[in-house]
Formats: sequence, C-alpha cells, structure tokens
Amino acid sequence: MSKPGKPQIFSISNKQEFEVAALKVFKHQAENCAVYRDFIKGLNINPVEITSIQQIPFLPIEFFKSRDVLSSTDNVQVTFTSSGTTGMITSSHKVTDVSWYEDSFRAAFKLFYGDIKDYTILALLPSYLERDGSSLIYMANDLIQQSANPDSGFFLYNHEELAHQLKKQQEAKKPILLIGVTFALLDFVEQYSFNFPELIVMETGGMKGRRKEMIREELHETLCKGFGVDAIHSEYGMTELLSQAYSKGNGIFNCPPWMRVITRDTNDPMSLLNTDKAGGVNVIDLANINSCSFIATQDLGRVYADDSFEVLGRFDNADIRGCNLLVG
Repeated sequence: MSKPGKPQIFSISNKQEFEVAALKVFKHQAENCAVYRDFIKGLNINPVEITSIQQIPFLPIEFFKSRDVLSSTDNVQVTFTSSGTTGMITSSHKVTDVSWYEDSFRAAFKLFYGDIKDYTILALLPSYLERDGSSLIYMANDLIQQSANPDSGFFLYNHEELAHQLKKQQEAKKPILLIGVTFALLDFVEQYSFNFPELIVMETGGMKGRRKEMIREELHETLCKGFGVDAIHSEYGMTELLSQAYSKGNGIFNCPPWMRVITRDTNDPMSLLNTDKAGGVNVIDLANINSCSFIATQDLGRVYADDSFEVLGRFDNADIRGCNLLVG
C-alpha cells in the first residue's frame, strides 16, 4: 500500500481524517517496517483485520535502543539519539527524510504560537548542546534560523549574557520565547529574577542528574516566580518522535492534528483505556511516516475528553524528554 503524503498528513482537520490517515500509515508500516512487522506477527495479529485505531498494536519504545526502526529503504539523512549517562543504552531514531520533521515542528509552532518571524527565540539547552544527535537542538536551531532575528540564539552557561538579552527584549516589547532544559532554567533563576509577564518560558523537562527531582507544581511555581510570569509552557517530545505536543500551562498538553495520545492498561498493554483514567502513554505520530507511527512509551499519563493530556510520571528512569512531573 502506498503511504500518505505530506499534504494528507499535515492538512488533517478532524478525527475522521486522522483515523483514515492513521490506518493507511499502519498498513504501510505493517508491510514495510521489519521490526514492526515482526512485532505484529509475534502478537498473532493479521494487519488486514485491523479496521480501527483501537485495534492497532503499539511498538514498545525500547526497540529504538536495539533495532533500526525503518519503513523506508531510502538512505538515512540524520540519526537522532537520546542522551544518557555513561553505560546507558540510548535510543537511535534513523530519519530518511528530515523534511518530515522540519514540516512537523514548523507547522506545530505556527498552530500553537503563530508566525515564527514575530519572535525572538532564546535557547538555554546546555546538556543538549554538549552532545551530538539531539533532535531538540535540531528543532531549536531551525526555529532560531526561521525567526530571522539577529538576537535569537543559543546559550550554554553564559547566564549573564542571557539576562542581558532578556532585559533588552523586554525593553523592545517584542514577543520572546525562552526554551530551556529544566535544570538550566532553575540554575538561571537562582542568579537572576525578572518581572516579565509577556515572556514565554518553555521547559523541555530533564534534570539530567544535575538537580534533585521536583514535582511539576513546585518546579513551575519556582520558575513563575523567577521570571515573573503567570504560567510555564512545556514541550512534550522525544527522540523517537518527529512531532511534539505543547502545554501553555498547568502541565496540560495538546497535540497537533497529526499526533494523538492514547493511554493503555499498564497490566495489559493491548488494552486501551477510556479518558480520564491513568495509564501508559501510547503516541500516534503520523510524521513518523518512515519509521513507526505507533509507539508505546514508558510515560504514565491521563487523557481527557477533549484529547488533551497530562504526564504523571514514568515506568522507570528511561530517558524520555518531556516528562514534566518527575523530571528525573
């Protein structure tokens, strides 16, 4: 079966269109992704008999640590890898067409925040900048370039320079987005404080062993006080996905139309849960057209009736970016 193209994926506008596209992607990947095909076969499931999203099996995310999850025979353009401590087996997401990732995060940013050219983008992502293969750095770098603003840029540990840039932008009264890894944002507000209600602060999760774990409420309260903002935004994404969900406060995330989160029973991974019940987080990411779009993560979460969701924790200490309650 031919796979859906970008126009079909990125123009999805309702649940029916999503389901039609998701089933088409499933049929394509069940045939063309060897890892997924073997997984489905091991479950004694016949892909031909799958007629609804509720029947689609989700590939455990651990497979990205041991196998090449590919639904395309094209050459790999970029390999995204997860961060990890010494000796930890990291995930590897081989991407044969990186334009799917670019189109996904650009379209999602526009959907949630508007025209990128209206923004100054400041990125405080030291732990990600210090290694190769970060999909977050790839995205942040592209957004910085797309903003076409000479003040946009990365910051490592140069907090004084970041503070100076924030003051400059506040005086200029232009929209500004500060995207940062959690521990670095906390380090920054221990040195500097602002009263900058117009600032968008977006944390990406992750202490990377630098600080003690904090529950989301405590973390966001600290950051709100430090930056002088009413809410902390968050991004939910990971190495194994080419799409992100966004929260504009209170840890409640929304997906772009080509992405969906469903919860599963932690004791019966093939059994999906109704809304408002806590369970394992399954993600359908149709931008993952050339790998696998149906991923069973190690996050715990709750999905609400309007398809928004929150992340409640994780099964273990697996390095999944975007877990905003236990940022371990």
